[in-house]
Amino acid sequence: MANRLSKIYTRTGDRGETGLADGSRVAKDSPRIEAIGTIDELNSCIGVLLAEAMPHELRACLSNVQNDLFDLGGELSVPGHDILSPSHVARLETALDALNAALPPLKDFILPGGSRAAALAHVARTVCRRAERRVITLAHTQGESVPALACPYLNRLSDLLFVASRVLNRWGNEKDGGDVLWQPGKNRK
Repeated sequence: MANRLSKIYTRTGDRGETGLADGSRVAKDSPRIEAIGTIDELNSCIGVLLAEAMPHELRACLSNVQNDLFDLGGELSVPGHDILSPSHVARLETALDALNAALPPLKDFILPGGSRAAALAHVARTVCRRAERRVITLAHTQGESVPALACPYLNRLSDLLFVASRVLNRWGNEKDGGDVLWQPGKNRK
């Protein structure tokens, strides 16, 4: 790849606007930039999660997700340019099925936490849900369009991150690892 960023600062955003990949300029707080920025934040959260120890299969899956999220950001930066395909969503569903098959059935609500890696997966899950909300807000904005698979992909990804948290709470900690269960009314007097 050619060196496209020879100068990091351009000063073109100093007045509250930024450029999309198609050359158009939009406000930095526009629904499109909010969606792109939240997807970037999600990608960063997954990067922090990937700094933790985890099973190889989960690491490979999340590494692929990081590339997909960059593609999704690119789609949003060039309205009408689709990169994600149904196979991207199907890949998440296959990973979800495989990871979930090894877990005990979930009978209670769980709290975010447990191991550090599991807690980071929960943080990524909540940011993913926010990214999905930002994409939906963009879709409801008059004159705006979103890639057809953006919401299905983010919806499956948040499910995958939930299951990943459960996997991480058990991985390498079989004797006392596991979900942190919600105890309704625990602190009621």
